[in-house]
Amino acid sequence: MAMTKISAIWKGVLLSLLIALPSYALGLMFPIIGGPIIAIVIGMVTAIFFKDKGSFGEGIKFTSKKVLQWAVVLLGFGMNLSVVAETGLQSLPIIISTISISLITAFIVSRLLRINGSTATLIGVGSSICGGSAIAAAAPVIGADDESVAQSISVIFFFNVLAAIIFPVLGSAIGFSTTDGTPFGIFAGTAVNDTSSVTACASTWDSMWGLGNATLDKAVTVKLTRTLAIIPITLVLAVMRAKKAGEEGSGKVSMRKIFPFFIIYFIAASVITTALMAAGVSASFFTPFKDLSKFMIILAMAAIGLNTDIVKLVKTGGKPLVLGLSCWVMITLVSILIQHLLGLV
Repeated sequence: MAMTKISAIWKGVLLSLLIALPSYALGLMFPIIGGPIIAIVIGMVTAIFFKDKGSFGEGIKFTSKKVLQWAVVLLGFGMNLSVVAETGLQSLPIIISTISISLITAFIVSRLLRINGSTATLIGVGSSICGGSAIAAAAPVIGADDESVAQSISVIFFFNVLAAIIFPVLGSAIGFSTTDGTPFGIFAGTAVNDTSSVTACASTWDSMWGLGNATLDKAVTVKLTRTLAIIPITLVLAVMRAKKAGEEGSGKVSMRKIFPFFIIYFIAASVITTALMAAGVSASFFTPFKDLSKFMIILAMAAIGLNTDIVKLVKTGGKPLVLGLSCWVMITLVSILIQHLLGLV
């Protein structure tokens, strides 16, 4: 049985791997763009000349679905829950507020613009939690197709780049402290979604004001706290999908069938990391797991690109961009507002 499965998927996995390897290298060279978006673009361009996937199809599908879930599990090895809890208490009101406003905005705007439900959900979740990682976790739970994933990733990427460029200038104009990295670190960690852009944004602020790594350390820890929101969000999405299926009388989707068990493994990985670090294991021990997680996301994005019609994506991209802009603006405003109310700005 295992050999039959391998023979069915190896070609598609290998093709995705051939795209992922250079994408990973280019992502290291150009971190503000990142490997995932490079892999998606290369995959979509390849798909133009590779319409009949034939024997590659099963492996491409396997990579875009299963490998994506495994990547989320490995992401848990980057979570030291004790450190996250310590910083999270300070940033939790802002995180809850920004996640809530993003999801509400995504719901309202998607209804007004009549945007595909899966795309709207992924953009809302990706904007509010942690970009590509959140999309990777939510996509299999809601049964999103590869085009919805590709479109949402592309929208998130666009506003990631804008945030990395604009937010340090915006922070200076608003009056964030230039002697304490905490306020801007919390802002970057709550208002920017993808880790690469959070890092770029916070590092720029540190460089501008000579703060060493103070802003960066705060921003990354806040970002990790946001990542934990993947757990309740995916569970709620699973319940909603099962409920909707029941109301429609399809009888094809049960809670047991779509329950995101990979999130349980994500939690287990986080607990293992926390316990071992409390026992004295160095954080560097978990670096290979985190690096593998990043590469597996790139691998999955390559497969998603291969399954995406780039022409259709461009034609239908206007409304999702408006949705992403709406979420991005509301998250930014709410993050600044709550910090002001808490006396951090």
